[in-house]
Amino acid sequence: MAVKFKDLSIEDQNDYRDRMRHSAAHVLAEAVTNLFPEAQLTIGPPIADGFFYDFAISEPFTPEDIKRIELKMRDSIKANTKFVERETSRDEALELVKDNPYKVEILKAIPADERVTFCSHSDNAFEDLCRGGHMERTGDIKAYKLLSSAGAYWRGDENNPMLQRIYGTAWESRDAQKDYLRRRDEAEKRDHRKLGRSLDLFFFDPIAPASPFFLPKGTHVINSLIDYMRELYDAYGYQEVITPQIFNTELWKRSGHLDAYAENMYFLDVDEREFGVKPMNCPAAAMLYLANSRSYRELPIRMADFGRLHRNERSGVTHGLNRVRSFVQDDAHIFCAFHQISAEITSFLQMLNESYQVFGFENTRFELSLRPEKRVGSDEMWDHAESILTEVLDATGHKYTAQSGEGAFYGPKIDAFVPDAIGREWQLGTVQLDFSLPERFDMEYTAENGNRDRPVVIHRAMLGSLERFLGVLIEHLSGAFPMWLAPVQAVIVPIADRHNEFCFEVGKRISEAGFRVDVNDSNDRMNAKIRQAQLQKIPYMLVAGDREVEAKSLSVRTRSGDNLDPMSIDQVIDRFTKQVADRS
Repeated sequence: MAVKFKDLSIEDQNDYRDRMRHSAAHVLAEAVTNLFPEAQLTIGPPIADGFFYDFAISEPFTPEDIKRIELKMRDSIKANTKFVERETSRDEALELVKDNPYKVEILKAIPADERVTFCSHSDNAFEDLCRGGHMERTGDIKAYKLLSSAGAYWRGDENNPMLQRIYGTAWESRDAQKDYLRRRDEAEKRDHRKLGRSLDLFFFDPIAPASPFFLPKGTHVINSLIDYMRELYDAYGYQEVITPQIFNTELWKRSGHLDAYAENMYFLDVDEREFGVKPMNCPAAAMLYLANSRSYRELPIRMADFGRLHRNERSGVTHGLNRVRSFVQDDAHIFCAFHQISAEITSFLQMLNESYQVFGFENTRFELSLRPEKRVGSDEMWDHAESILTEVLDATGHKYTAQSGEGAFYGPKIDAFVPDAIGREWQLGTVQLDFSLPERFDMEYTAENGNRDRPVVIHRAMLGSLERFLGVLIEHLSGAFPMWLAPVQAVIVPIADRHNEFCFEVGKRISEAGFRVDVNDSNDRMNAKIRQAQLQKIPYMLVAGDREVEAKSLSVRTRSGDNLDPMSIDQVIDRFTKQVADRS
């Protein structure tokens, strides 16, 4: 590179990595076909942090296969041969790929006005149907590693053949790759699916695909999140509502979801009529608004709904708690006059920041998504709405980027992104203006001048799906919930059986003070009990032996391994009370 990678713009850095990873996928394809001549090539794109290639092959790749493939790739990279692209006619291309149905399908999908190109990088006649966009030479792939293999359906459709996918990563330097692998290892340790099971929070079972079963401890955390949201709702003037789970499809036609979202919905017949299980709360909120005649004096109306939602997500895209078929959102809809939008958005952003700080999320980044090509409402309305959101973000001092064409068809929106403890970014909160729903449901209110005006609907969520937020939070905290959220806040550890009675008395007092404590009276040794509590991420271990029983005190340990000064039972309760009240 004439210019050092670190001196490139973010856009140029991303382009460089994409080309390098695309090149690495190409070298991977060559290595596999050399070692497994029967393998058919399909697709191999760059992805976030790496690349993959899917192969049609009869047997899954083994770890030993992956090692051999990686070594074969090394030969190509050391050879430092030039990537060469050549354009062909469609007839020639079809002749070249005629024995590979996957490449034939790809070729036929290329628009007639686009070039058809093949790429090679060696003297052994290996070529691949490829859109181009490589490094100059194979030696420009500075650092790479194959990570894993897994089954993957062709085109992501479970009705298609199962392929074998090899994942890899490639970086501009060995140091950058080492840093990525370190972060990847840390992410694996924090994987919410593993921690969720080991901490007795939740599990999945094929009896209800992509729908979590929450155990008592996980249920406690979810309910505590909802309780906290309700505190904020009281402070910020929201009213909570409860709406039905299923609606006649006439409602979904009216809202537009039947046309745009039917493939993601569940339907059932009741009394010879078709009903749909709700995938979102918006139409139900509209029905609540229409339940009464509305006046400007009532606006804004803020309705919060913790209703359970169901979406028919494809099995190929579901992933732990991050994408499920059954979930709850901290969802709310605000019905307001146009001139009230600015105040409502400002208030929401304040509430959002307040909640994120409680969970230890900092440096929130915002994206302002502007009008798409296909949209409802006049240009004048969009101009005004976009200027309002821009002015709010500017006035509140939030860092943001504007994304042209990324708004919803019904209005512009602001999305909130937060980095977790190991630097990964998650999109959590959103606030969206909606001009379509009021039109579809013919919503009106009596204005101050006596006219009938149309309200604006603001869709907003802070945490989003509570299931997904819990998954993010588990990984952010590595499962070590703060005191106020922890399912078990302390475990009392008797050193010997003769200390059990005292420990149960202590447990009763602390429980009566409102805290969640267990007494471990098993036959395990003290150190084993402490280790078990640490593995369960329990904030405090309260140890009692002869000295503590005599002094009516407790030896206090934290899950991080710190030994605190001995405390009386009252001091322990005072400490717990302050920590929970502060949500520290």
